[in-house]
Amino acid sequence: MGLFDSLFGKEKKFALEQPDAELLRIRREVEGERQILAALKAEVAKFVAEKETLLENLREEALRSTQQELVDLQAQIAERRAVLVELDDEVLLQSFALYKPTYNFATADEYKSALEEVRERQKAMLKTGAAVSGAIDWTVNGSRTKGSKMVRDTQKLLLRAFNSECEYVTWKVKYNNFDSCLKRIENAYAAIQKLGVTMSIEISRGYFNLKVRELRLALEYRQAKQREREEQRKLCERQREELALQKELAEARLKLEKERTHYENALAAAQIRLTQATNENHDALTAKVTELEEQLAGINRNLVDLDYREANQRAGYVYVISNVGSFGEDVYKIGMTRRLNPQERIDELSGASVPFNFDVHAMIFSDDAPKLEAALHRAFESRKLNLVNPRREFFRVTLAEIEQVVRENFDRSVEFVREADAEQFRESERLRQ
Repeated sequence: MGLFDSLFGKEKKFALEQPDAELLRIRREVEGERQILAALKAEVAKFVAEKETLLENLREEALRSTQQELVDLQAQIAERRAVLVELDDEVLLQSFALYKPTYNFATADEYKSALEEVRERQKAMLKTGAAVSGAIDWTVNGSRTKGSKMVRDTQKLLLRAFNSECEYVTWKVKYNNFDSCLKRIENAYAAIQKLGVTMSIEISRGYFNLKVRELRLALEYRQAKQREREEQRKLCERQREELALQKELAEARLKLEKERTHYENALAAAQIRLTQATNENHDALTAKVTELEEQLAGINRNLVDLDYREANQRAGYVYVISNVGSFGEDVYKIGMTRRLNPQERIDELSGASVPFNFDVHAMIFSDDAPKLEAALHRAFESRKLNLVNPRREFFRVTLAEIEQVVRENFDRSVEFVREADAEQFRESERLRQ
């Protein structure tokens, strides 16, 4: 046996003699690695948990921040809306509130006088310094004089800004934007008050109230002028009607008197011929005289009627007319005219202001036409198309309802035309189709 074999045999013998020790060492190494792996897993789990916690905290913080931003934005929007003044005409027409007059003057001149009085009071407040106040102990570079001048200049600047805004708004105010105009003045007042805080500059509440009063008076003055223009238009219309009637009466009288003179002469000549007539043409001349006498009597009756129409200011025609093409079905104009030929008045109404001619459903002569017209207007007061202007005489009613009221207030029979011809409108519709 060699030396190598001897040594190898000894190691082999030693290994075989020590199997448990080697296995134990290996197990210990494996166990150590397992512990290291478990520790690593624990570290990883801890890291993951910390990561999840951090992410959750970040999410909650982001959510809280977003919610706070949303609250802040909503607050800013509410603040902006509080100072927003809507001036878009379409929006204003859809949303305006009915303006309730504050003053109750009878004429536009009274509103004008009140408006001038308010403006004079404003001028007086400006002259006396009561319109605005400011700090009196302000200094500039240690100089009270310069400080006082700076305060006065700032007061003038802020007053000028406020007055310019008020003048613009007062010039623009209408029936449908009063609330927006008032809000604009209030916002201007609040903004200027903030600008003057540093120097304790403040526009007086009394001056602000005068501006609001001026705004109301300006609107009501314009409304009063509009009403008076409407009344003046109606008066002019009545005067034109009266002049037209007088012209018709004069022309009709002249025509009848000419005819009466003609028939009187013809009758006188026929009577002379009758006294000289022979038996063979006596009957023919007698018939001619009778005919001339009847025609002359008719002319005299017409002259009496003219005298009556001229003397009786309340005699006239109440008309019921429609314009289907312009206003639709079941809309009627109920008016009155004193014209001898009432159709002339209807023809005037069918002028260029409407696309189609009016159709006549009834033409009622009455000895008291204003009374009958007023009864019809009262009966359909709530059915007017224009509830603001009482001088507009269009009503949404049926012809049967009009007939009923006429029967209740008029003791003579009246013929109503049921269907409107509406010739041009119907023909236009056929051409359009």
